[in-house]
Amino acid sequence: MTDVATENGKVTSRKDWASDQEVRWCPGCGDFTILAAMQTLLADIGARRESTVFVSGIGCSSRFPYYMNTYGIHSIHGRAPAIASGLAIARPDLDVWVITGDGDALSIGGNHFIHAMRRNINLNIVLFNNQIYGLTKGQYSPTSEVGSVTKSTPYGSIDAPFNPVSLALGAEATYVARSHDMDRNHMMEVLRRAHDHRGTSFVEIYQNCNVYNDGAFSDITGKDRRADYLIPLVHGQATRYGKEGEYGVARGEDGHLRLVRVDEVGEDALLIHDESLENPSQAFELSRLARGPHEPTPIGVFRSVERPEYGSEVARQVADIEGKKGIGDIATLLKSSGTWSVN
Repeated sequence: MTDVATENGKVTSRKDWASDQEVRWCPGCGDFTILAAMQTLLADIGARRESTVFVSGIGCSSRFPYYMNTYGIHSIHGRAPAIASGLAIARPDLDVWVITGDGDALSIGGNHFIHAMRRNINLNIVLFNNQIYGLTKGQYSPTSEVGSVTKSTPYGSIDAPFNPVSLALGAEATYVARSHDMDRNHMMEVLRRAHDHRGTSFVEIYQNCNVYNDGAFSDITGKDRRADYLIPLVHGQATRYGKEGEYGVARGEDGHLRLVRVDEVGEDALLIHDESLENPSQAFELSRLARGPHEPTPIGVFRSVERPEYGSEVARQVADIEGKKGIGDIATLLKSSGTWSVN
C-alpha cells in the first residue's frame, strides 16, 4: 500500500521474512500455505521489513505475527482492525496488515471490521475462513453452515451464516477479493493487489482446518473439482468456468445473474466482469451466486475502486486548521476564559 524498496539495496528472500519462532499450527493446516504465500510475496515485491506491521486478534490465524520477521502486534479478540486503524492513520509510511479469522472478525469484532472498510483506512485485512473456531477446539463460528454439528451445536447450528465477501461489499470496501489455500499463486496475486491498493483492502481465504472442520471446502477446491466449481473473476473478461469453459454466468430475463451452459446461451450472453464499477451491486450479486462451498463459487477480485483514503483526509483536516488561532491549539484552550474551579 506504500512505495516499497529493497532493504539497504539487498533483495530479500522468503527466508528473510520468516522469524525464528517455531510455527505452532497443526500439521496439515492451511495456515502454513498462507504464511508461505505471504513471505514469498513480500520478498518478491521488495517490501521492507522495518516498514511492515502485522496486527492480529485471537485465534489460530492470529499467531501469524510471531512467524513474520517484521513488526507485529498480537492484540485482543476482534479488535485488530481498531488497533491497526490507529497505527495506519498515525504512521502512513507503514504497510499495515490485519490477520484475522471468521470468528475473530465476524463475531466480537464485527463492528470494528465493517467500520474499517466503511472509513477506507489504508490497511489490508486478510480473513482466514475455516467455518469453525479452531483455537478453542471446534465450536461453530459466524460462517458455519446451517446444520453444522459442532461442540457448541450438538444438534446442528440453526444460525444463518455470514458471507464475508457480501459483508465487505455491503460495508462499501474499495477492494474485495477471495482466494483459497490450495492455490498459492492465486493467493499471492490477490494479496499483491491488496498491498498495492490505497484504502482498505479485504481478502477472504478459504482455509482448511484439518482437525475440527476437515474438507469444508473440498467440494470446490479439490484438484479434481476446481475447474468445474471455481468461477475465476478476471476484469474485462467473460465469467466462464469448467474444464472446457463450458459454463458461465449470464443475466437472465428476470434481471438476476444465473449459471448457464455456454452452448445454450452463446458467448455473447456471458457477463463481462467489471471490478471497477462504482456501484457494488453487481459484485454483490456475484458474491451471492453460491449459497455455500458446495456450488460453483466466484473467486478472485470482486471489486477494486478508488475513494478518498481516511488517513489522508485526517491529515488534510489537521493541515487546514494548523496555525489558526484558537483552533486545535491546546495552549489556547487551557488559557481560555471558559474555565472554572471545582472545590
